[in-house]
Amino acid sequence: MDKNANLTIGENTFALNILEGTESEKALDISILRKQSKFITFDDGYGNTGSCESRVTFIDGDQGILRYRGFDITELATNSNFLETSYLVIYGELPTASEIDLFQERISKYAKLPNEVISAINAQPKNSHPMGVLAAGLHALGGAYPDFCTNNRKADLERFDDSAALIISTMRTIAATRHRFLLNEEVPDFDSEERYCKNFLSMMFAKNSVSEEMPDSVVNALDLIFLLHADHEQNCSTSTCRMIASGGANPFASLAGGVSALWGPLHGGANMAVIGMLNQIHDAGDDGSRFIESAKLGKTRLMGFGHRVYRNYDPRAKILKAACDNALEALGVSSPILEIARRLEEEALKDPYFVERKLYPNVDFYSGIILQALGFPTDMFTVLFAIGRTPGWLAHWKEIAETGKKIHRPRQIYQGSTLRPYLSVEKR
Repeated sequence: MDKNANLTIGENTFALNILEGTESEKALDISILRKQSKFITFDDGYGNTGSCESRVTFIDGDQGILRYRGFDITELATNSNFLETSYLVIYGELPTASEIDLFQERISKYAKLPNEVISAINAQPKNSHPMGVLAAGLHALGGAYPDFCTNNRKADLERFDDSAALIISTMRTIAATRHRFLLNEEVPDFDSEERYCKNFLSMMFAKNSVSEEMPDSVVNALDLIFLLHADHEQNCSTSTCRMIASGGANPFASLAGGVSALWGPLHGGANMAVIGMLNQIHDAGDDGSRFIESAKLGKTRLMGFGHRVYRNYDPRAKILKAACDNALEALGVSSPILEIARRLEEEALKDPYFVERKLYPNVDFYSGIILQALGFPTDMFTVLFAIGRTPGWLAHWKEIAETGKKIHRPRQIYQGSTLRPYLSVEKR
C-alpha cells in the first residue's frame, strides 16, 4: 500500500500520510492539513477520529475482541486478577513475582486515608452524589501528598509508582469511608494480608472487622468486574483524562476529570439504568414479557443490551455471566428482580429480533445484577466502575506524560453570529 493518500480540494491536491497500527488499523494523518490548506475536518463527537497513538488497549468491535497490552481479555479473566492486570495495563508487561509483590506492598501501604482527606470527604453535603465525592476525594488526596502532585511532568513521573499505588488503593477507601459516614459507622481497619477486593467488601459491609468470612465466589466476582473494566480504549472518560494530562496536570487532577466524565448517564451510568429498568418492570407487575414486546415495537428501550463499540457479543459479558451465576448462588440471593433479569436474558438470546440486531446482553447488564446482589447502593454503581477503570486512566496519564508533546486542542466549525456592532441599552 502507498504510504500516503491524496486529498483534492478544488484545484489543489494535498498529500496525507497513512498511519497503520500493529493490528492493521489505518488512518489518514491530517495533522498539518489546516496549515497547508486552511481546511479542518469535521467529525461530530470524534466517532471517526483517531485522537492519539496508544499502546494500551486494542478493540475490534465487529469481531468482539478486547485486549490489554496484547493479552486477550478472556485469558486474563481466566488466569489473572485485578491487581496483576492493573500492573499489566499501567506498565505494559505482566509482572514478575517480585514486581507484583512490590506493587501489592505499595497498595497496602497507602490504603489508609490521611485525616484531612477523610474530613474533606465527609464535609461534602449529605445529598452529594458518590461520584462527586470521589472526585473531591481525589483532589484532597493530591493536596495531602504535594510531592506526588506538582504539575511538573518530570517530577510527577518520578513519583508515579507511588502515586499510582496510592490512587488505586484509596479509590476504594474513599468509597467505603463515605458509605460508612452516611450510615454513622466506622470503617473496619485494613488487613494488609487480605486481597484487594476482600478488603474493599469488608470495609463496605463487615459488621466488626475485615477478617469476617466472605464467599470466594463473591470476592472473585467483584475482582472480575474490576478487571473487565480496567481499560476500554479512547472512551469519554479516558479521553477526558488524556486531555487534562496533555496540559501538564498531575494524575490526581487528571483522574478527577475522568471520574467526572464517567459520572454521566450515557457513559458510566448504564449498570444503574439496568436496575432501574428491572424495577420498572417489576413495579408494573410484568415478568418481562410485555416489556420485551414493547421494546420490539420501539416503545421502550432494553437497557444493558447492545453496545456502541461492539457489533458482536461483548466479550466481557460472556465472562461475567458465569461469575454472576456463581456469586448469586453463593449469596443465596433470590428476588423477583433477578428472575426478571434472567428472563430478559433468555428471551433476548433466542429472539430473532434481538439476535439479528446483535442486541446481546453487555457487561453492564451482568455487573448491575451482581452489584445489587452484593448490597451496593445503586448510586454507587458508577463508583465501582471508576475503581475498575483507575488503572486504565493511570496508564493513559503515564503515556501522555512520557510521550505527549503538546496540549490537546480540538477545532470547531463556528455557526454563530458574524461581526455585530455594540448598541447601547437605549437602542436595543
